[in-house]
Amino acid sequence: MVARQEVSAWRPRVPGVVEVFHAHFTEHAYPMHVHDVWTLLIVDAGAVRYDLGRRERGTPHDTVSLLPPRVPHNGSSATAQGFRKRVLYLDLTRLDESFIGPAVDGPDTVDPLLRRRVGQLHSALARRGDELEAESRLALIAERLRGHLRPRLATPPPAAGNGIVHSLRELLDERLLSGVSLDEAARLVHAHPTHLVRAFTAAFGIAPHQYLMARRVDRARRLLLDGRPPAEVAVAAGFYDQSHLTRHFKRLVGTTPGRYARHVPRNPPRRPGASPVGRRWGQVHPGSG
Repeated sequence: MVARQEVSAWRPRVPGVVEVFHAHFTEHAYPMHVHDVWTLLIVDAGAVRYDLGRRERGTPHDTVSLLPPRVPHNGSSATAQGFRKRVLYLDLTRLDESFIGPAVDGPDTVDPLLRRRVGQLHSALARRGDELEAESRLALIAERLRGHLRPRLATPPPAAGNGIVHSLRELLDERLLSGVSLDEAARLVHAHPTHLVRAFTAAFGIAPHQYLMARRVDRARRLLLDGRPPAEVAVAAGFYDQSHLTRHFKRLVGTTPGRYARHVPRNPPRRPGASPVGRRWGQVHPGSG
């Protein structure tokens, strides 16, 4: 089969919606990565399999999937024909951090009414002038999602010893643009460098450098949606240059920054259709790739 991809992305003028992303992939597979926002996913054709919370998950046709922020996941087609998906990235004003644990335990929901409402929201977001309808539909969707997640809010306390990995994650978030060396990170969180990498990877299912690059790609997406050119976005998102951005962006998003930016419509569509780089995570030197 010839590899095929269709991508459309835009930022609507609706509070709480960071990005709308529609895609059709036949061969692209997402590596482990994270987002800093909620990922609300429906699949219109085919199916997606993914790992979240160290468990394999799937998205049959009627499923609504909610992937929480800062929790690593991957994704690939569960069928030979690929998949067509519609995604909403929602900020934490719609669902706060207290729902992250329950979403990890149960990200996939079979709820025909919720599925229909999410589809209706996508249609409203594609029409300029229907922002009030979109806001109303989003409010109903957020309420129903909270209802599904609330019974699972009682989660066990974090295991002892997780303090250093959460400290490292906070440090990586703070140093998103400048990066941080392994030795400096170990010194700041009071842990041996090797133990720090192993503990972070064991806790989150993703290596520290992969986490940092995924966060930078997320930032690049937002800047591209603002209309900024890829070369400028590369620097503003913490990449060494445009080729560095392109390499990681294509690996995570399935298309290049330039093609992604070209698919950002002036008017939204009316129908939906790793290994570490050096010793400093996220910092490379001329000639190193």
